[in-house]
Amino acid sequence: MRITLIESGKTRDSFIKEGVELFRLRVVRYVPFKIETLPELKKTRNLTMKEVQNQEGVLLLKWVKPTDHLVLLDERGQEYNSISFAEYLNSLEGRVNHLVFVIGGPYGFSEEVYKRADAQLSLSKLTFSHQLVRVIFMEQLYRAYTILKGEPYHHA
Repeated sequence: MRITLIESGKTRDSFIKEGVELFRLRVVRYVPFKIETLPELKKTRNLTMKEVQNQEGVLLLKWVKPTDHLVLLDERGQEYNSISFAEYLNSLEGRVNHLVFVIGGPYGFSEEVYKRADAQLSLSKLTFSHQLVRVIFMEQLYRAYTILKGEPYHHA
């Protein structure tokens, strides 16, 4: 199984870039992994939230292939603890060729993207910026693989 993280727009803050890169370098030791960045929409000032969601959705759905297993990182999604998230990843191994996680833009996802998704995952009941979610998700992905390998990073 290979994994891709799709994010909407570039990572702005250097501390987030550094954190994402730190965990990306760790994750690639366990699984083929890459990050794809969708271009940030331009001239959105006069658009409604729904129009922005729809335009971002069109960009995303052009990228995703019909055979991809698409998981949206969404506040309404299934919540896991770190061990159950690792078990979820393990359950997909051998059944899914390409696992795609998506961090949406600040307004979330369009209805078309929700319809296409195979699953939704919530990282917390708390709300985080779509920029900060990048490093939080990367740390949890790394943690999940260390759990699966029985490595001491996770101390529970």
